[in-house]
Amino acid sequence: QVQLVESGGGLVQAGGSLRLSCAASGRILSFTAMGWFRRAPGKEREFVAAIKWNGDYTYYADSVKGQFTISKDNGKNTVYLQMNSLKPEDTAVYYCAATRSGMPTVSRVVDYWGQGTQVTVSS
Repeated sequence: QVQLVESGGGLVQAGGSLRLSCAASGRILSFTAMGWFRRAPGKEREFVAAIKWNGDYTYYADSVKGQFTISKDNGKNTVYLQMNSLKPEDTAVYYCAATRSGMPTVSRVVDYWGQGTQVTVSS
């Protein structure tokens, strides 16, 4: 069984920063990549960023390029999302995701989900 546990969410003022973490456990050797999605109030879940589990290839949604950075620590089985210059429109529940094939850039290819962590950006 696979577990993804997010942490690091919270309330921050516009312009501030947060770093989300996602700790993976279980059959992580089956992963090809991990990533982050978010669901804002009243909107569908959308892709944010992804990173290859073996290697350093990363991929970002256009909306967060230059603002968010995804990284990982294979030794800790953890993926991070550094979020800078946060805006009220970044307010959402952020979900960690993992795939056993390809990259988690769309919801339908995600094999495992975390429970989500709330990020609220005040203006």
